[in-house]
Amino acid sequence: MCSRPKVLSAAAIGIVTAIHILPRPAAAQSAEPPSLTVTAEPRTARPGDVVVLTVSAAHDISAVRVHAFTRELPGFAVDAHTWRVLVGIDLETAPRAYSLEVEATEPGLVAHATHRIVVTARQFRTRKLTVDEAFVNPPPEALERIARETAELNDLWDRSSTAKLWTSPFVRPVPDPANSAFGTRSILNGQPRSPHSGADFNSATGTPIKSPSAGRVVLAGDRYYTGNTVMVDHGLGLFSLFAHLSEIEVKVGDTVNAGDIVGKVGATGRVTGPHLHWSVRLNGARVDPLSLLAVLGADSVRK
Repeated sequence: MCSRPKVLSAAAIGIVTAIHILPRPAAAQSAEPPSLTVTAEPRTARPGDVVVLTVSAAHDISAVRVHAFTRELPGFAVDAHTWRVLVGIDLETAPRAYSLEVEATEPGLVAHATHRIVVTARQFRTRKLTVDEAFVNPPPEALERIARETAELNDLWDRSSTAKLWTSPFVRPVPDPANSAFGTRSILNGQPRSPHSGADFNSATGTPIKSPSAGRVVLAGDRYYTGNTVMVDHGLGLFSLFAHLSEIEVKVGDTVNAGDIVGKVGATGRVTGPHLHWSVRLNGARVDPLSLLAVLGADSVRK
């Protein structure tokens, strides 16, 4: 026999639309059915945004997972009754309402809730750049290298640590302002190319680059398009990638903390001049690094 869902007020559950409880052992049937409270910040999102889901219950929670945008997203504990899940809205997500299925494991049962997120439209700029033709239409001898490096990078995105490795608020890798927006549509030498999946910072050659938070270095070396490149796994599907470096100060396998120097700004790879390119991936979603700073940075209450 299944317990009937407990009806909660809108104030108690934010915009949770349904709660379902799996059958419990007979000995527990007389207990009060558990309930989940699920909230999101921001409550509406744009392509490229990072959304923080907070899941809480009156009982202890031992695990939380969320199914969203065809992906299974891991959670992390804040305390015995509260967990959080980072949801990445990929830069090409269509604007509409999406349902997120929340699963929380509590003593003797698993509770389910459905949460609704509204993705609104976002306008992206278009930029026209002139670069070395070899980086627009690579010569035949470079194609094998490009394919190998692309496969390696895709494999790394899928092999994040199952543990949360960051322990403090995220910090800016360089002090300079971003001068090229996330999601910008690029026209290179007159030919359309993929959207800009990171943020560029107007930094001079040699500027030290800080790791935004703790993690493990999973890539450190030269790549065809991104030049000298460093990639840090922050755990739970969250990665930072830094491109076009003049110098690399870390090696694969190194553990870094927030503020540790991973390299220096340069102009290697496909560039028009020295700058830092910072990309963030969150469980496969291409998200805006500035959105990550907004929800997990030093000015945010979340860690």
